Amino acid sequence: MKKIMFLLPLLVYSVIHIKAQSNNQKPNVIIILADDLGYQDVGFNGCKDIPTPNIDRIAKNGVTFKNGYVTFAVCGPSRAGLITGRYQDRFGYSRNPLYAPQDVEMGLPLTEETMADILKRNGYYSTAIGKWHLGTHPDLHPQKRGFNEFFGFLEGGHHYMPEMWTLEDDTKAKTQYDGYKTKILRNTTPIEEKEYLTDALSREAVSFIDKNVQKPFFIYLAYNAPHTPLQATSKYLNRFSHIQNPKRKTYAAMVSAMDDGIGAVLKQLEDKGLDKNTIVVFLSDNGGPENDNASDNGPLRGQKSNFWDGGIKVPFAIQWPAKIKAGTVYEKPVISLDILATVAATVKSKINPEKPLDGVNLLPYLNGENKKAPHQYLFWRNYDKDIIAVRTEEHKIVVTKTHNEELFNSLKDISEKTNLYQQEKDTFDKLLQQWKVWNKQLKNPLFLGLTQEKQYNELYPKRFVFDK
Repeated sequence: MKKIMFLLPLLVYSVIHIKAQSNNQKPNVIIILADDLGYQDVGFNGCKDIPTPNIDRIAKNGVTFKNGYVTFAVCGPSRAGLITGRYQDRFGYSRNPLYAPQDVEMGLPLTEETMADILKRNGYYSTAIGKWHLGTHPDLHPQKRGFNEFFGFLEGGHHYMPEMWTLEDDTKAKTQYDGYKTKILRNTTPIEEKEYLTDALSREAVSFIDKNVQKPFFIYLAYNAPHTPLQATSKYLNRFSHIQNPKRKTYAAMVSAMDDGIGAVLKQLEDKGLDKNTIVVFLSDNGGPENDNASDNGPLRGQKSNFWDGGIKVPFAIQWPAKIKAGTVYEKPVISLDILATVAATVKSKINPEKPLDGVNLLPYLNGENKKAPHQYLFWRNYDKDIIAVRTEEHKIVVTKTHNEELFNSLKDISEKTNLYQQEKDTFDKLLQQWKVWNKQLKNPLFLGLTQEKQYNELYPKRFVFDK
């Protein structure tokens, strides 16, 4: 009898795992997005002073992309591209939005579908956790954009310490950056959260998995770490007494907190028997702003806000044990747009033919069925700064506002040191011509952005929520 009683919990545990896998044939999807993380600030890209064992597990269990790009070099447009699977300039999301809760045009246009919209049609239950930055108007709220649940903040940044969340909601904001002080939202309700923000976001992701084992789910876990302000608790700071630079030390602590949370998410998947059939994606929204948060882009030239690789090439890894061979390293260029395209192909979702995705299904390339590069060309446009870039498998061009024309051999010159423009002008001209063709498909910016706050206030004094 004692033996039966001992075996009963194991039997129940096994049945739950089998049931979870059998009832959930569609893969769960978890996108983990870091904010302003340096290219070389994860172990799988060579970091030495900040251990990231859990982020590295994703790479070890699946594929590391050595040339993984995002669609823009700052937060808002990059996130718009990721969540729609379309170049954000196609629908005018060319700037970082202002914090303007009364403006329905200040954010992701209602004409665009999100990944959550597409997955909802295919039976998925979803949550957005963390940083939204796709609009603060009520009609732009995550729960109006396909997500069933939301836990986080709508602004482009936030303080990490609960005692600093002194404003009840956005109606109490007096300045653009008062959004950093608002209380955390659970769905649309401000709550009294007590935990360090990164820990709270991780907790919510773990809890969501626990509550949704029996149905396919989508988690968009958008950490604001390690974006400024640099704030960390002693629990994480104490791990980095070996780092003398105080800014780098706090940055390291913030990355470590995020890594702990990712570890908790991965463990919950394993405990619930969901790890084999869950797509887990890790990437950063743009390159590290090395001067601001002490991030490290390693050998890459440039940083956040520019189109050298330090601004747009990011740590990028995907695990999906059911489909992707562990330990895969993929060298050809991919982009964040490919995430939705891969997921949509996997669940056989219909896509609006009038708004086709710009990404591609990566699985045939990762399993060796297709030996070609996933993209013939990748494109970038900074409308306000008049900067462009194009990447092929072998080459990349960057053209700045001063018409400084650069051509690099991306296979041989990862640091973009040697400008080959004079020697290979024909190659440069070919890539520039392709960019011009692409550019004709784009829209002008739909809204004034973060750098145009004064102009916006003058044009729309009654639309802006803040007292002046």
